[in-house]
Amino acid sequence: IKYNLLFERFLNPERVTMPDIDVDFCAERRDEVIHYVRKKYGEHNVAWLASFYSMYPKHVVSSVSKVLNFSEKEREEILEMVPAQCSLSKAIEKNPSLKEKIEKDDKMSMLFDISKKLEKIKFSPAIHSAGLTISTINPLYERCPLYKVPDKEVVAIQYDKKFIDDLGLPKFYFLSLKTLTIINTAVKLIGNGFDISNIPFDDQETYKLLQRGDTLGVFQLESSGIQKLITKLKPTTFEDLIALIALYRPGPLESGMVQDFIDRKHGRKPIEYPLPELEEILKDTYGIILYQEQVMQIASKLAGYSLGEADILRRAMGKKKKEVMDEQRVIFIERATKRGIPKDKAEYIFDLMAKFAEYGFNKSHSAAYAYIAYQTAYLKAHYPKEFRKAMKVDDSM
Repeated sequence: IKYNLLFERFLNPERVTMPDIDVDFCAERRDEVIHYVRKKYGEHNVAWLASFYSMYPKHVVSSVSKVLNFSEKEREEILEMVPAQCSLSKAIEKNPSLKEKIEKDDKMSMLFDISKKLEKIKFSPAIHSAGLTISTINPLYERCPLYKVPDKEVVAIQYDKKFIDDLGLPKFYFLSLKTLTIINTAVKLIGNGFDISNIPFDDQETYKLLQRGDTLGVFQLESSGIQKLITKLKPTTFEDLIALIALYRPGPLESGMVQDFIDRKHGRKPIEYPLPELEEILKDTYGIILYQEQVMQIASKLAGYSLGEADILRRAMGKKKKEVMDEQRVIFIERATKRGIPKDKAEYIFDLMAKFAEYGFNKSHSAAYAYIAYQTAYLKAHYPKEFRKAMKVDDSM
């Protein structure tokens, strides 16, 4: 609520697809969470998501060449001519020597004819590294086929994760995050009742550390690129930190909006709002539409969209669904003009939202990562020895 994170971005009555639920846990204790979920909901109501190994170029050529009794030396020579990252058809097209061998040698021709037919076929099941589904209505075996994973005490569903939505089942990704383990370890080392969840979010020492780019070990802020950006931005508020993580992506960096954001923050450019009514929504990002949630808020404020309807609009813009966009444009302009917005302004705002929706980031995601980034920066600023020890950094280095 404090940071205007919209629940409707995640789940709302108008949404017809199930949300994916990503949760990060301490790397050392993730297995406890999975055990807890299986115990709470029942062994027959929790299963891993399936994934499937596919036969990619080198793998398929290697497998087929064995069946066709190519010698080890022949197989090695052939595999050297097959790149890992492109299709067999493109590999043949790009390599005249390989193409010539196939045309002149019937056995080679047969090898590649068979391999092209088998390419990308899924051949072996596995389980997703972090994904599970949970059913609270009835046992999973009544809703989908299951299989017992060989050599493991786990059950998985037999469908690929993209088909889970059709069953009305949610996907949970229980991810292990080493940074949470580091924070937990540092807190234990500090002792004396120190509570990381109660640190102030306006701590000047922490912001000074961030502003000078002293961010090695700070979650999400370690790369040279983001260190350079943070020294230019010089964050002074937690909102700046949320924005920083949303800005450091290819779209915003290539569009020029990052420099515009920095110049507006430091007074080198005036902060301008497309309409005075949008100041409340865009003031924390200096008049720039940065988050998906802002697109939703603008649609709600100017055109009376429910936040559920606004999420449909936001998704259509983000995925560039032309038919839905054309339909929504008419609806937005019609509703906005009824609420007193001039038609030309309504058209301009819609097109502006559509442009920024391409780069828009989920603020909830950015805020959660900024929260962990700030915690690690705070520990580094105030408890450097404990923080370094938790990270297992040798102080003698």
